[in-house]
Amino acid sequence: MAPAQAAAVHTAAAPRVGVTGMLSNQIHGLRFEGSVVAAAVLRSVVRAGGEPFTLFAEGVSSAEDRLRGLDGLVVPGGYDIDPARYGQDRDATTVTADFEVQDQFEADMLAAAIKLGIPVLAICRGFQLLNVEHGGTMVQDLPADSPHRDSVHAVTLDAGSALAAAVGATDLPVSSYHHQAVDKIGAGLHVVGRASDGIVEAIEHDSADLIAVQWHPEDTSETDAQQQAIFGWLVDRARHSKEKQA
Repeated sequence: MAPAQAAAVHTAAAPRVGVTGMLSNQIHGLRFEGSVVAAAVLRSVVRAGGEPFTLFAEGVSSAEDRLRGLDGLVVPGGYDIDPARYGQDRDATTVTADFEVQDQFEADMLAAAIKLGIPVLAICRGFQLLNVEHGGTMVQDLPADSPHRDSVHAVTLDAGSALAAAVGATDLPVSSYHHQAVDKIGAGLHVVGRASDGIVEAIEHDSADLIAVQWHPEDTSETDAQQQAIFGWLVDRARHSKEKQA
């Protein structure tokens, strides 16, 4: 088989991974608003053998219909969740998305993926939204000197978790920049990772094929095999889902 033909076959067989885009008021190079996904997230999916597809926050079809034909879903980082979604008044430090539709769009995608049995990786904002949508709550602002705001710190994982199995370790350094943290854990979710100060760093679903992390594995995944393995887990599970549906 010619190299070009081999590449085409590989691409056709690659699991298709949807990644929710963030609507933004201003994007470098554009006159008006746009939809963005961090390139590091997309590259991490590609390195894992998946084909990423950016999902726009607006559409004419239901979330379930939009996910049909996709084999996996990533809900990445971004702005804070509207505290009204978890029954709190807005703190002065809370900065929500530029467009109100963002929270509902990603909440719908998460719910649809879980219902359809599509594997999910939720990162930072996605991690927080998952918890909120299952009835959990948030701490809206961590102390100013919190190591979570912009640093690399250690996380300890439960030995029996899917995440620990994916990265092959129960202790690992993570790239962290968040000023909020989950408080009450939502129904149907369980904690599988914490930082040394007790902040929840990883959650899994009781029945769905889903891993959620508070940190940003895409920050270091190019050179850190353990962080890249998190995307590898998603693409492997997406491939399995694809094969089941074939």
